[in-house]
Amino acid sequence: MAITRGDLLRRRIADITLGDLQEIRDFSKVLMIYEKIGGFSSAFVVDAVRVIKEMLNDKECKIFLGFTANLIATGLRGLIASLIAYRLVDIIVTTGGTVDHDIARALGGRYYHGKFEYDDIMLKNLEIHRLGNVLIPVENYGPIIEKFTHELLEELLEIKEVWTPSELLKESGKRLDDENSILFQAAKNNVSIFSPGIIDSAFGTALFTYNETKRASKGKTLKLDVIGDLRRISDVVFDSQKLGAIILGGGISKHHIIWWSQFKGGLDYAVYITTAVEWDGSLSGARTREAISWGKVKPEARHINVPGDVTIIFPLIMGIISQDLDHIKRR
Repeated sequence: MAITRGDLLRRRIADITLGDLQEIRDFSKVLMIYEKIGGFSSAFVVDAVRVIKEMLNDKECKIFLGFTANLIATGLRGLIASLIAYRLVDIIVTTGGTVDHDIARALGGRYYHGKFEYDDIMLKNLEIHRLGNVLIPVENYGPIIEKFTHELLEELLEIKEVWTPSELLKESGKRLDDENSILFQAAKNNVSIFSPGIIDSAFGTALFTYNETKRASKGKTLKLDVIGDLRRISDVVFDSQKLGAIILGGGISKHHIIWWSQFKGGLDYAVYITTAVEWDGSLSGARTREAISWGKVKPEARHINVPGDVTIIFPLIMGIISQDLDHIKRR
């Protein structure tokens, strides 16, 4: 019997929030248990909780949150949005794919539970994208993003023709109506989102296709001011007393944060969570201690690298921290 789309697209991906984690009261005991275990990865989780708490309670510290786009295809999207809503982070650095997933899901694009082992030829024939074990129907991704982006530019180019990526993302957030949207919460709470690789995305491609259409009709086209965002992130770094970073995964999001932090003498706090290994010399796998040699993390900084899957570890860490939110004085 042939497998149909309906057979596969049954269980929707749902966002989680800090509120959901706060309802799990036993989190307060998890840290004590992990402290008793003492060995291996449990010790890293304990240290990460302590460093993040110190970072959150340091009123002089500007906190970067960096993450990769794949996480936004999961329920962690809502958790990250709620961190922004609670004003626990000050600056977001992420990839272009984050913009794609956030817009698609905010506009009703449904993502579904799947399996790593599914036959990808079958999925191609059924017009379903696979992102690990997340299933994304074709119509819930590219077409939604392109339509939104083209309509956005129609409005914005009546105001001006030169826009930075962070300005485009803020304007995008203003046009979304979803409390679990990262772009929405960032626009609402005046938190800047920097995406240095913005053009490597469906959103970025839609900027290009819009311009190509307008060139053909001799209409107004977008001039993307990438250098303008470098000026803005530079101002953030140099205007801060201290810098902290929570970095989920690796790649360009991670590097952009630590690269700019070096010009201020390095991060004062750093927590990395990654499955990447360091022995291949990759940036994604590089530990916090390696960044010290580059001046990207201060020698005296509070820092820890937690090896493991962000979707398992980060909700656990934030669940423990959520029990203490009343005592955290960020603003």
